[in-house]
Amino acid sequence: MNHRRTRHRRRLIAISAGSAGALAVVLGLGLTSAMATGKTSDKPTTATSSSDQTPQWAPENDEAPLGKHNAKTVRPQTLAADRKAASALQLKIPAPSGKYSVGMVGLHLVDKSRADPYVSGSTSRELMVSLWYPATATSGHYQAPWMPSISGAHFLATRGLSPQLVTLPTTAGHVLAPVNTTLGKLPVLLYSTGLHSDRAMGTALVQDLASRGYLVVTVDHTHDANEVQFPANRLEVNKMPSGTHSSDTLKVRAADIKFVINQLKTLSTGGNPDAGKATLPTGLTKSVDMSRIGMFGWSLGGAAVVNAMQLDSRIDAGANLDGQFFGTAPSKDLKRPFMLFSSAGHNRNNDASWRTLWSHLKGYKVDIKLKGAAHLSFSDNEWMVAQEANLLRLSKAQLQQQYGTIDPTRAIAVQRVYLAAFFDQELLKKHSTLLDGTSSKYPEISFVP
Repeated sequence: MNHRRTRHRRRLIAISAGSAGALAVVLGLGLTSAMATGKTSDKPTTATSSSDQTPQWAPENDEAPLGKHNAKTVRPQTLAADRKAASALQLKIPAPSGKYSVGMVGLHLVDKSRADPYVSGSTSRELMVSLWYPATATSGHYQAPWMPSISGAHFLATRGLSPQLVTLPTTAGHVLAPVNTTLGKLPVLLYSTGLHSDRAMGTALVQDLASRGYLVVTVDHTHDANEVQFPANRLEVNKMPSGTHSSDTLKVRAADIKFVINQLKTLSTGGNPDAGKATLPTGLTKSVDMSRIGMFGWSLGGAAVVNAMQLDSRIDAGANLDGQFFGTAPSKDLKRPFMLFSSAGHNRNNDASWRTLWSHLKGYKVDIKLKGAAHLSFSDNEWMVAQEANLLRLSKAQLQQQYGTIDPTRAIAVQRVYLAAFFDQELLKKHSTLLDGTSSKYPEISFVP
C-alpha cells in the first residue's frame, strides 16, 4: 500500500503547543482510498475488505478527504493572529484526570546524522517534539494552546472556517512550569500519531498520562505530518513523495523515535538537545528515567510502535491504538509487553496484520476492543468534531458513521484508564486487575482471546 498526495496539505503548529490533524475531518464523509495499491508485503489482507474498498482503520482514513468544494486557498492575510468574535464557538479539551498539574515544553531537534528522506538535497532531519510532565508552581506559566493563533487560523481557513467562528482550546500544559521533582525520575512515554496527522492529535490522552506522573513526548514526523511549525514561524508541510510505501514510512518514523530517545538521554545527563538551546523547565534534566520507556500511537503511529521497538531495545513496552501493520515488522518476534487496543469493527478476526503480529508477540500481550468506537475515536477528533457538529451541519448519523456510537467523553475516559493500567503495570510494576478480564465498571471493553 502506498501514499498518494491528493491535495495541498495543511500547515500549523507552534514550538510550544503541538500541532493538529483534521478538525473538520467529517466534512467529506465518503471514505475513498487516498492510497494506491502497493507491493504485496505492504498491503495486509482483511477478511472484510475488498480490493476497491479499504477498511475504516486503514491509515489513509485517518482523515476523511475534504471535498473539492471545501478546499480553500489560504492567503497570508487570513493568518492574522488573535482574530475572533465574541460569538465564536469555544472548543474545550477534556481535563486530565490525574492528581498532578501538567507542564509542557516544545523542543526543536536536529539529527545531523540523517538527511530528510522526503526532501531532495536535505542535509539534516529536523523534528519538533513536545514534552508533557507532572509540574509544580504552575502559577504565572500560561497554558499552552492546542495550537497557536497563526497556525490555528491557517488550520481553520483550510476548512472554510475562521477564528471568528471557532476558538481552539487551551491545553492543561503550563509552558515551562517546573517539573515536580518530588516524584523522582519519571517514566517516559513516546507518542506517534496517524498518517499525515500531527502530534496534537493525542493531546487528550497525553496530558492525562502526564497528570498521572509520566513524562510524555509527542513527536511530529516532519514532511509526513500535514504541517509542522518550527521556530521563527517556519512552516513545513507534507512533502511525502507520491508512491511512498507504508512500510518505508514506518522505517522513517522508527528512526525518528530512536533519535528522540537519544536526545532524551542527552537531557538525562544534563545536556540541552534543543537546536536553539531554548530554555528548559527547572528540574527536567534530573527527571528523565531512561530505564523505563514505553511507546504508544494511533493508527499508523500505532503501527510505528512495533517498528520502533524492533529498532530500539530501550523501548520496554508498546501499545497500538487501532493501527494496521505493514511490511515485515509484524512477522518478527517481539519479546517485550504489547497491547492491541482496537475500535469496535477492527481486530484480529478481520486484520491479517494483527493476527500475524499476535503470533509473534512472545512477551506479555493483551488484545482489547472498545465497544461503539470507530477508528477516529482514538484521536482528538473524537472530542473536537462532536462539539462543532452544529456549526458543520453534521447530523447524529454522520457523526456516528465516523466516530461510532460511544459518547466522546466516555470514549476518552476509557482509553485513558486502560492505557494507564497497561503502562503502570509494565513500567511501574503496579499490577492492574483491569487487564485480567472484563470489568463491570468498564463494560465497553472486551478482551479478544
